[in-house]
Amino acid sequence: MKPVITASVVLLAAQLIALAVRSHNDTTVALAISSLLMFACSWASATHLLGARAAARFVVIAVVLGWFAEQMGASRGWFFGDYDYTDVLGLRLGEVPVVIPLMWFALTYTGYVIANLIVWRSPVDGSPKWGDAIVLSLLAAMIVTAFDLGADPYFVYKLKAWIMVEKNGWWFGETVQGFVGWMTVSFAIVFLFRATVRKLPPVPSAPVSRRHALIPIGIYGGEMVFQVFFGYPVEVRSLAVFAMGIPVLCALAGWQHWRMDAKVVA
Repeated sequence: MKPVITASVVLLAAQLIALAVRSHNDTTVALAISSLLMFACSWASATHLLGARAAARFVVIAVVLGWFAEQMGASRGWFFGDYDYTDVLGLRLGEVPVVIPLMWFALTYTGYVIANLIVWRSPVDGSPKWGDAIVLSLLAAMIVTAFDLGADPYFVYKLKAWIMVEKNGWWFGETVQGFVGWMTVSFAIVFLFRATVRKLPPVPSAPVSRRHALIPIGIYGGEMVFQVFFGYPVEVRSLAVFAMGIPVLCALAGWQHWRMDAKVVA
């Protein structure tokens, strides 16, 4: 194994352990550690699959847009509806806990890779067509929003990480605007990244291991397992099996058929 691959595997293992610890003690410290490990694991994976420059570009786009959307949401009610963050998620930048923009990168990156594996049978998309960029970005946004179906009720009602001012939604108090916001922001992040690399597709700086492409699937799959066993309210546990399980299985099928080339090693 190459050093970067080893780092990603170690970070993934640590993040999954942190998730398990959270199931018994979901404190601010446990949440922060789990989120930071997920971010670090995603960045290490992106660095190897996309190259350091493209990975850093993805991080900047996701963190900046993610923070802006959340800041406008918490202060003006844009995108997700009217809500206020509590102190549960720790240190804030403006109205937004620092870990939230980091999570936007981790989730949109995993959505990007999983969408590519489903459609292209490759973790990295090199298509220069605008139509492909739009469709794949929409698919990635749907994969991210599938995570939110179970995550939002858990964070609102179990952890009380934020308080929804508007509670007239049909999904455990979540409004339609909230899911439209998740789709919109996720799409914007992934599409903007695709647009910036459209004419110069990301190229890994070192040979890529097929096992390394499993890292984003492992991140998303770990979150799915957490929701299945610890989701709240309990109704969301069954939903997670299908909403998140289907893209995970489809991505694994695409990964199995990933064609090897000169830059990919077994």
